[in-house]
Amino acid sequence: MYTPSMSLKNAALLAFVGTLLAAALLIYDFVFDIINFAQGLIPLVKLFASFIYALAALSLAVFFYVFQKKSE
Repeated sequence: MYTPSMSLKNAALLAFVGTLLAAALLIYDFVFDIINFAQGLIPLVKLFASFIYALAALSLAVFFYVFQKKSE
C-alpha cells in the first residue's frame, strides 16, 4: 500500500512559504525602484512594471495563505 508523503495542506503551506519569499523580494525591489525613480534614475514605466510584479506576487501569497487555511 502506498501512502503519499505530502498532503494537500502541506503542499499549500510549502507553496505559501515560497510565494511569500518571492513576494518579499519583489516588494524590496519595488521600494528601491521608488527610491531610484525619486532620484530620476529610472523611468516611470520601470516603476509601473515593478509595482505590477509586486502586487501579483502579494496576491498569489494571499491566495495560498487562504487556500492553506481552508484545506483540511
